[in-house]
Amino acid sequence: NTLFAQMARTQRNKATAHHLGLLKARLAKLRRELITPKGGSGGGTGEGFDVAKTGDARVGFVGFPSVGKSTLLSNLAGVYSEVAAYEFTTLTTVPGVIRYKGAKIQLLDLPGIIEGAKDGKGRGRQVIAVARTCNLILIVLDVLKPLVHKKLIEHELEGFGIRLNKQPPNIGFKKKDKGGINFTATCAQTELDAETVKSILAEYKIHNADITLRSDSTADDLIDVVEGNRVYIPCIYVLNKIDQISIEELDIIYKVPHCVPISAHHRWNFDDLLERMWDYLQLVRIYTKPKGQLPDYTSPVVLPDGRTAVEDFCLKIHKNLIKEFKYALVWGSSVKHNPQKVGKDHVLEDEDVIQLVKK
Repeated sequence: NTLFAQMARTQRNKATAHHLGLLKARLAKLRRELITPKGGSGGGTGEGFDVAKTGDARVGFVGFPSVGKSTLLSNLAGVYSEVAAYEFTTLTTVPGVIRYKGAKIQLLDLPGIIEGAKDGKGRGRQVIAVARTCNLILIVLDVLKPLVHKKLIEHELEGFGIRLNKQPPNIGFKKKDKGGINFTATCAQTELDAETVKSILAEYKIHNADITLRSDSTADDLIDVVEGNRVYIPCIYVLNKIDQISIEELDIIYKVPHCVPISAHHRWNFDDLLERMWDYLQLVRIYTKPKGQLPDYTSPVVLPDGRTAVEDFCLKIHKNLIKEFKYALVWGSSVKHNPQKVGKDHVLEDEDVIQLVKK
């Protein structure tokens, strides 16, 4: 609390940026001690809580009680589910795995990430550990009181090193054995200067490192990079209970970034929500074609989109496949002519068709 009090008392200007940066670094270190479980086993309460990852992507749902989260989950799973619901008596229920556009998407309820979870209250810690493994987070809000809830939930997730709808800071950071702090900025900086950077690093007992700021960065950005345990997850705000508001209000909501208005009870606008989920997940579907047969369009191999190469595709099917790999024939938008003969480094695009040729 004294740190918070000091930060609140400090007026923000050029001269105090340095001091505030230091306080932020101290706070981040204390927070990390809170989050990191002591001792060897799981979340510190003695019971392991992890849900087996099934399907091609994992979507976590967060929301206060009575915002309609469970209705939304069960109705989504009810409409699109093809796999039975799994019961996890420990902490949470996985409402199921839905199939959408050929991909299997796991829906996870993340209960209790509400005020105080990051301070170790309730079973928040273990739930957050699972939240960090999600490919997408849906924050479910009541359309009649969205902003208060939104801020509280964001604050909880941020405190746990989860960054929503953000890119990692464009900062190069490399520790060295000697040579002091080597500071370069490739563009103008409004908050960080060499002195502030040095003192933040000193707080982490780092006295030799190369730091390159490639965009206008804040003390928080630098701390995120030094801590190195942040996860960057896309997020959609689902505004539920739109049956209780006017059309004019609905028009305004539609203009808010990352927001999708729905009614879980009436199953309104689910198609819009799923389409947005699909966009944010950025999955790549690859269809396989055995030699002399037609492509199998029923069950694509689904990969996360981060420049997906033929090699990644092979590894997803079987780890030994790459040893026997000679070349692949690819049809689709990633090649200039169909089929095209490609090597293992060729980058595939959504809905490509591939045939592997072994040695």
